[in-house]
Amino acid sequence: MHAQPEDALTDHALVDDAQTPHDTFPFDPRFAPTHPPLSAHEAAVEAHRCLYCYDAPCIQACPTHIDIPTFIRKIATDNLRGSARTILEANFLGGTCARVCPVEELCEGACVLNAEEKPIAIGRLQRHAVDHVQGRGLQMFTAGTPTGRRVAVVGSGPAGLSVSAELAKLGHAVTLLEKRELGGGLSTYGIIVLREPVEVSLQEVEAVRALGVTVETGRELTDQAGLAALLEEYDAVFLGLGLGAVPAMGIPGEEHLIDGLQYIEDSKIAPGGLPNAQNVVVIGAGNTAIDAATIARRRGADVTMLYRRTDSEMTAYRHEYEFALSEGVQYRFLTQPIRVISDGGKVTGVECVKMVLGVPDTGGRPRPNPLPGSEFIVPCDTVISAIGQEKPALATEMGIEISGGYIVVNHDMQTSLPRVYAGGDCVRLRGTASTVMAVQDGKYAAVAIHRQLSQQAESQLQEAAHG
Repeated sequence: MHAQPEDALTDHALVDDAQTPHDTFPFDPRFAPTHPPLSAHEAAVEAHRCLYCYDAPCIQACPTHIDIPTFIRKIATDNLRGSARTILEANFLGGTCARVCPVEELCEGACVLNAEEKPIAIGRLQRHAVDHVQGRGLQMFTAGTPTGRRVAVVGSGPAGLSVSAELAKLGHAVTLLEKRELGGGLSTYGIIVLREPVEVSLQEVEAVRALGVTVETGRELTDQAGLAALLEEYDAVFLGLGLGAVPAMGIPGEEHLIDGLQYIEDSKIAPGGLPNAQNVVVIGAGNTAIDAATIARRRGADVTMLYRRTDSEMTAYRHEYEFALSEGVQYRFLTQPIRVISDGGKVTGVECVKMVLGVPDTGGRPRPNPLPGSEFIVPCDTVISAIGQEKPALATEMGIEISGGYIVVNHDMQTSLPRVYAGGDCVRLRGTASTVMAVQDGKYAAVAIHRQLSQQAESQLQEAAHG
């Protein structure tokens, strides 16, 4: 463990999102966080509600297995630095996960207090502790003793940042390659501001840099030759490729569709470029679709979400669905868009057909089938498509085994190629893709890569001894 000693003194001030500089990314009050930061008093009161359970179910429900009772107890005793260290030891992206984790489905959903009263606000307490140190630029960890081994990490999303941090703490030299201008991946570009401002994810990129990780932006891996070059230069390679753009729908008028991920990105990086829409249709019913709908709604538009199945089959979390309802977003279920209607280059509506559910498909959900003669038009001036993401085509070009478009990995996060590992959304063939799962993938991969590099070093020593 390479944690810095706990400071004997405690600080009482709290840095919240509103106090973070917004020179580069102007703050829009319409997108203020859904839950404001806790005050020191509120955090203390909430922390004292915790029962500090033995064998706490909240720990088991957390994919990164943060010792939740311990970090909450430290908040109760005014030891915020110690609390943050407990969190970040288990989850280097504790600041992001405190904001974006589906806590209702995970730790808070498992809280024993659900049976009698409301659960502990674990996510908000985690944010309280991590913001305390990150807002002050405090580093909780140092790099390990250099091992002489080098690892390349492709992609600076949650999986890439996680594996980079863990490997650096073990003493390996890590180079993190990011094709875009800013690091952070989906946390920076794809999570709406009211959940996570850009500055929070960029702080985590800087925390990785502080561990000695070299972060090179504008560096893209494009083919098998590029991977071969990395394997010549580095002892191991980790791929955190994420997923691609929203796939095409194959309907007339598709050129007028706005990519839901691009819409979310523009709302964070270039909000001035968003269309001034009055009546928006969002196609899809996943978490990305709800995020896009929320942005449009908070910008003053009337918003209708179209989904070809019912609310029972939605891929979005139930609490997200209810959140959108509370924002005033309307839903039209059993509705399939078949054409985008325009006049003079301007969208005027979406032609749809009603659907009926049939037998389950390969994923276990009932297959929607069009009802002949049920076509109708939903008037609108903007249409956003958020029907999922394309699989990482790069994996095929690099000759890596894939299944269903996703990279195949074993329990060590190793791909079919020697010395090549992968994690995050690009390997999530089954289960729900999420930031916290990507972080855990990075931890698993770091352990496996460290073991591989240690075995290589031991073999070389033995060869030298017998040479």
